[in-house]
Amino acid sequence: MRVVTVVPRAEPLPERVPPDSPIAKGAPLLRVGMVCPYSLSVPGGVQQQVMGLSRELRRMGIEVRVLAPCDGPPPATFVTPLGNSLPTSANGSIAPVAPDPSAQLRMIRALTDEEFDVVHLHEPLAPGVAMTALLVHTAPIIATFHSAGESAGYRYLQRPVSVMSERIAHRVAVSKDARALAERYIGGEYEILFNGVELDDYRAATPHDSGGPTIFFCGRHEERKGLDVLLAAMQHLPDDVTLWIASTGPDTQRLRAAYPDSERIEWLGRLSDADKIARLKGATVFCAPSLHGESFGVVLIEAMAAGTAIVASGLDGYRNVATDDVDAVLVEPGEVEALAAALGSVVGDAALRERLTTAGQRRADDFSMTALAKIYACHYRVLADEHRRRSVEQARVSKRRWDRTRMLWQSWRAVEHAPPTRDPTKTTTRME
Repeated sequence: MRVVTVVPRAEPLPERVPPDSPIAKGAPLLRVGMVCPYSLSVPGGVQQQVMGLSRELRRMGIEVRVLAPCDGPPPATFVTPLGNSLPTSANGSIAPVAPDPSAQLRMIRALTDEEFDVVHLHEPLAPGVAMTALLVHTAPIIATFHSAGESAGYRYLQRPVSVMSERIAHRVAVSKDARALAERYIGGEYEILFNGVELDDYRAATPHDSGGPTIFFCGRHEERKGLDVLLAAMQHLPDDVTLWIASTGPDTQRLRAAYPDSERIEWLGRLSDADKIARLKGATVFCAPSLHGESFGVVLIEAMAAGTAIVASGLDGYRNVATDDVDAVLVEPGEVEALAAALGSVVGDAALRERLTTAGQRRADDFSMTALAKIYACHYRVLADEHRRRSVEQARVSKRRWDRTRMLWQSWRAVEHAPPTRDPTKTTTRME
């Protein structure tokens, strides 16, 4: 099975952009439908990628419209809301999908009315609007697979999802772990493309004043994110170290009861993007103690771009981004004492933090959203041009068939309605 891997580069890759790409001067306008199966009102990695990529593509001059569920007002004018979401268990987490019929009807109507040149599906086999877009198939489809680990949906619905996946013109996986999951159940060839980060938002941000050594955690409060482990590790750290905990989740109430608000622990709740970036930039250390289920470490790239030192679990998904003792300190998942030792070492050693953040800033350059958008833009142009050529050829074939049918019909009509011919060799006798 052939696998195409794209290695991130530090520069914006101008050599990869063909002359007829949508970012080249004079190229025809492209209309792209970007489909997200998860509610844009709920923070999440896929949602963040959809919105960031759409913003960057629109800056390039590509007409992108995001189609997604929204539990409230859409977050941007280029978003078409498809209805409210329904929390659904998936991959050890809760996915805010929209499986109801009304959302599917809105999806079909939007695809039909907009007449996109290309449809870009994120998590194309997630239940709800992404799968509906795959079934309707109004334009060439490029699909990005984000999930890693295991999927009950793929396991129990392997045959139908495998058949539906044949409608995808080009498949992308965000990491080798995401590729492995998709290959295991539906097969096919995948290009590996990194997740992107809008680096300028992090580098230009004003840091939130921490007032002392501070650890920042930002992630859904659920078992796989490892917040339990981090809170236990805090008991082994000096009293002057503060922990900022952002976001919420199913474990929030239990954990807050066990570790109430204090001078050492601040429960911040759900933050806006601007507040999250300010806290990230103002923290001494960013900690990602996840236990499993991470396909790609976007949060680590964000911390690198913000110039914050990182302590994280040594998961394969995080190792796609970070290298231990180079641009992060990685520890065994679930090990409280190892996590506490790593946090204490980074918090207390300014020289170590400086070395990690300097290397992290260089590493973050490899994951620019601008570079990622240019690669996707090239794919869009190739798919749109191929579809257009195919449509023109099909129209020509149909016209030739119609012309032949019309000629046969006209010939038949001419024979059927022609006046009877008289044979000159025969004579008629008039009866008196």
